[in-house]
Amino acid sequence: MYKVFVNDKPIIVTSSQNNENNFPIYLLKNTVKEEIIYKLKNENISGVNLYTPDLDTGWQFFVNSFDVVSAAGGLVLNDKKEVLFIFRNGVWDLPKGRIEKGETNEKAAVREVEEECGIANLSLVKPIITTYHTYYQDGLKLKETFWFLMTSDFNGTLIPQLEEGITEVVFKDETAIQKAFKNTYENIQLVYDTYLKM
Repeated sequence: MYKVFVNDKPIIVTSSQNNENNFPIYLLKNTVKEEIIYKLKNENISGVNLYTPDLDTGWQFFVNSFDVVSAAGGLVLNDKKEVLFIFRNGVWDLPKGRIEKGETNEKAAVREVEEECGIANLSLVKPIITTYHTYYQDGLKLKETFWFLMTSDFNGTLIPQLEEGITEVVFKDETAIQKAFKNTYENIQLVYDTYLKM
């Protein structure tokens, strides 16, 4: 299955007919994405399931109906296994940004973390997950973000990239992470939960 978040509510594209989450089920091929997004934003539902008998074909059909923006970012661990967080536009987040033309996902992820956090000595360990969410900017966009596990032994001062709306950069321990998750995005929680299962 694939999860696409609309204001932290999931659209689940699935080939399973088991409705374990009790979300309404719609046939993917019969849905109009704008109607589904409207329902998630304006009706009292927590998410929707879009059923397709062939997951790969259905997912491509769904993705092709959007203008897709690709980004990459990192979950960065220090020597104490604390996680690097940024505070952007009043919400705790992980560093990430758009992939530039001709850039690999890995290079973009490292560059964005370095730029947004003023950090160095990053080592890319492995991919974690790809997340998806919708937003409006000159029309409806689907952002796909490729997340990577990274480590760093950087001991200098972390510098937030203020022009990107980032006002704080900090490594957080487990207690601080759980507190931050009271003011974060579902995608960020998903990245962290996937990392914990690795």
